[in-house]
Amino acid sequence: MPELGSTLRIHMPNAGVYAFYDGRIDGVRAYSERPNWLDDGAYSLGVCSYALISGAEALVYDTSISLAHAHIIRKTLEDAGARRIRVVLSHWHVDHVAGNEVFADCEIIANHLTERALRDHRENLENRDPPIRPLVMPNRIFEDELKLSVGTIDVELRVVDIHSHDGTMMLLPQHSLLFAGDALEDPITYVAEPTRLKQHLADLARMATWDITKILPNHGAEEIIVAGGYGRGLIEATRNYVEKLIKLRENSETADQDLRAFAAEDFRSGAINYFAPYEAVHRENIKAVLSGEAEE
Repeated sequence: MPELGSTLRIHMPNAGVYAFYDGRIDGVRAYSERPNWLDDGAYSLGVCSYALISGAEALVYDTSISLAHAHIIRKTLEDAGARRIRVVLSHWHVDHVAGNEVFADCEIIANHLTERALRDHRENLENRDPPIRPLVMPNRIFEDELKLSVGTIDVELRVVDIHSHDGTMMLLPQHSLLFAGDALEDPITYVAEPTRLKQHLADLARMATWDITKILPNHGAEEIIVAGGYGRGLIEATRNYVEKLIKLRENSETADQDLRAFAAEDFRSGAINYFAPYEAVHRENIKAVLSGEAEE
């Protein structure tokens, strides 16, 4: 088994943007042969954290899946000249906050829903396998929207209810570039909150009105991220998938379809790309939707 962090690949998909990508390596596990969240979720599907750098300032978007990964991110930025580093958390899930401790002396920004979720789930996060102990909490909290500057780069943080109720999207308006966390994922979203699908759908519709041309998700195909990101079709593909999940509650005839069949139209259009490990995600999504409580 490779040393944790040794398979991390570092790319610059856009000027001033670092992408720290790991996983999607056939037959390779990063942490343990035992079932665990790091290998069986983030690493197997591929995971990417991002950072902006301009002059002596840097902004990290999610601290990745381990302290080893976070140390590499920080060293890369410092070697590139960053002297002031801040962090933005896209949401509270474990594979996005595992490296927080490495940035404990930095400003760690999160929306108020993320801060609350981290407090509510702190015991669980600190006792996962692997554990996030200690869980370093955000120290700058905002609501709804926040505008920042990183050197000459303008940044807008916007809260959305997609995938998780506490999502923070990072938008670079000068570049029409969106960092989407887990709100958008290739090929399909992971249903973490099955009773909130209608809220997710409403915010996907809102996101579709934003002035963006490229999208960088935290889970997606490495080659597309390296090439500068996804097009706006990823939003529509995600909306289509969520709509079909909602319809399952009234008509479950498509519940037995595999992922290729369930999202066939968007695979054909090229908006999303088939990746076999997401068949398991799709099966779990179907199960979660059909067994979840009805939405208000």
